Amino acid sequence: MKTLKFAALVAAGLMAAAPALADLVVPNLSYRTGPYGANGTQYADGFNDYFTLLNERDGGIGGEKVQVPECETAYNTEKGVECYESTKGSGALVYNPLSTGITYQLIPKVGVDKIPLYTPGYGRTSAKNGKVFEWVFNAPTNYWDAASVAVKHFLDLNNGSLEGKKIALVYHNSAFGKEPIRTLQELSAKHGFTLTELPIEPPGQEQKSQWLQIRRDKPDYVIMWGWGVMNQAAIQEAANIRFPMENFVGVYWSGSEIDVTPVGAGANGYKALTFHGVGMDYPIYDDLKTHVIDPGKASQGGEHVGSVLYSRGMYAAVVISEAIRKAQEIHGTSAITAVQLRDGFEALEISDARLEELGLPDFGPAFTITCDNHGGNGMARIQQWDAEGKTWSLITEFTEPDAEVLDPLILEDSEAYAKEAAITPRDCAS
Repeated sequence: MKTLKFAALVAAGLMAAAPALADLVVPNLSYRTGPYGANGTQYADGFNDYFTLLNERDGGIGGEKVQVPECETAYNTEKGVECYESTKGSGALVYNPLSTGITYQLIPKVGVDKIPLYTPGYGRTSAKNGKVFEWVFNAPTNYWDAASVAVKHFLDLNNGSLEGKKIALVYHNSAFGKEPIRTLQELSAKHGFTLTELPIEPPGQEQKSQWLQIRRDKPDYVIMWGWGVMNQAAIQEAANIRFPMENFVGVYWSGSEIDVTPVGAGANGYKALTFHGVGMDYPIYDDLKTHVIDPGKASQGGEHVGSVLYSRGMYAAVVISEAIRKAQEIHGTSAITAVQLRDGFEALEISDARLEELGLPDFGPAFTITCDNHGGNGMARIQQWDAEGKTWSLITEFTEPDAEVLDPLILEDSEAYAKEAAITPRDCAS
């Protein structure tokens, strides 16, 4: 009897000593290990640090501290699903897994569990159709937007005509890498260029045969859909065959510092798509320094602050936090639920003025999410690498994708998914 009483007292003491759980729980399905750990680590750090900034500077969001528990997925779909299952009962408000494979597996699960899934610049493109994908959001842009903006860039370089030109797509042979193929095929038919598709087996270190084919075929442009070591290897192979770097454009996930710095001077002039700003010349970084970095609260010591992928993880946290604010406003409570957060996402507007208030002027495109449009306007821009200065520079303004091509593709794919999953699309007019 005494033993039981003692155990109860100890348990009560531990409970009293433990800090109260935050009402706002945003799990970080990160990957710091495995073949893509170098990429995932930077994104996860930016994601963590923005919520730390809100907690330290503002006391959280709406007076509620934000808890960001990490779960290691190693970029493995099975592990990603296990992380989701093990954390969803913690009061999780939203998931951002940074993996197309994991995203595809979570889409049906979040619909049942009623938890938003936020996949900026990755995941299932047709989730832009909110009538079908009620719980998935991919603003401000997606894979098909990226393919279209890349082609628009080539059009701009050729006085509006790609007739007779040749474009090669070098892609990660996975669900992620295959995403742009249909879009590029449609754009090829519309603009009269020849498309060559060259798959690279992941992780992508071996791709000499593909670049020998590129040397032989002499395409005018190369688009890369890569991630991790595949990017470094491709840029090195392009340099080896002296392919003009200014004609080589990577997707959002092929444009970080770790993709180009190993190649040295050979990477000079390489281009990549982006949907946010580059560098640290934004007021938000002063706040991060004051409240997070200098006090020693930065994730993993702050080694990657200001890198492309750090900034992208931070930007994802910005959008999520703004959706939380909107949900709190709509429902008149600071301790919102996942269902209420979905309402916040569907009423979210991030204007140029709001970005400036957040210390991120011209960092991302202004966009609005609605019931039927979960993807925003899809705008992206081009950045270019300066190997000598070891910096990315933005060389275009935000560019709208070709809605004439993309909208029918999104409708077709989302309607096919609805039929397959027995989903009746919502009537957003009501």
